[in-house]
Amino acid sequence: MTQWITLDTHYGPARAWHVQPEGKPRGGLVIIQEIFGVNPHMRRVAEGFAQQGYEVLAPSFFDLIDGTDADTDALAYDQDGVQQGLAKVNELGEERALALVRAAATRLAPAGKVGTVGYCWGGSIALLSALRLGLPSASYYGARNVKFLDEAPKAPVIFHFGDRDSSIPPEAIAAHREKLPQMAVHVYPADHGFNRDVGHAYDPDSAALALDRTLDFFKEHLG
Repeated sequence: MTQWITLDTHYGPARAWHVQPEGKPRGGLVIIQEIFGVNPHMRRVAEGFAQQGYEVLAPSFFDLIDGTDADTDALAYDQDGVQQGLAKVNELGEERALALVRAAATRLAPAGKVGTVGYCWGGSIALLSALRLGLPSASYYGARNVKFLDEAPKAPVIFHFGDRDSSIPPEAIAAHREKLPQMAVHVYPADHGFNRDVGHAYDPDSAALALDRTLDFFKEHLG
């Protein structure tokens, strides 16, 4: 079953794409969007994790600044879309984003243990979800991660990076290994956005391997 639901935070309401698995959930996952919103790609990602047995929520983070009547599919995969998306995540900020992750995790709590998966900007919010909220998290190519690496983690994280990603240089990846040596850091022969199944950066082999590792991670930490 897939549908939009509404989550309440002290910053206001936001919608979330809700996907229920067949049968009893093995846990819950909060999917944290790229800068382009909860578009068809992100909804497919959510549905894919539900097929693995997890109850999933993909919150529409931009609702907290644009309202729940906003068009979640509005941002295109072009330079204008990138600039608009960056402006929106900068306006949103970390605290409002984490408040929405917390609301989604609370909603998913009856499903069992809850984790997060984040991509691009969402990869950095996924890291913060582990550091500050104690949610096991998979962080895909979070370009804003480095400034948070000195915080003590409250939950485990698995990191995925592409070695052709100009936004995350090798020294940034090395900093993850140095600052969080207990966490798994994986690097793929791919660019930023290699998991996104639309656009030039998609690398199906890297995406499949990263997904396998992510699912193994959640089997260990969520069930």
